[in-house]
Amino acid sequence: MPIIRAQSGIVTQINVFTVPEGGQEQLIAYLSDAARIASEVPGWISASLHRSLDGTRVVNYAQSRDIDAARRVIDRLRRAGMIDGNKAYGEASPGLYEVVFALEG
Repeated sequence: MPIIRAQSGIVTQINVFTVPEGGQEQLIAYLSDAARIASEVPGWISASLHRSLDGTRVVNYAQSRDIDAARRVIDRLRRAGMIDGNKAYGEASPGLYEVVFALEG
């Protein structure tokens, strides 16, 4: 389960994919496989996939305990060919983030 808490040290990779019309489900299936591979890496916390309601984007929200774990996850996915492979499904805009503010109701 994702942890959204400021100043936790958790690193979140947010990757927004722009997909061609009708391409969301194929990318979601691919990213689900990637998440299963990533989940085997020590320090991996969670992965959540989101699809836009207009059908043009998929967002991958993945968390690791710290920057070293995030790098291990990325290295593992790269070795498995999953990083380069996702280019077949759409254009990726990845980044690593930390939560600096969270407000709950």
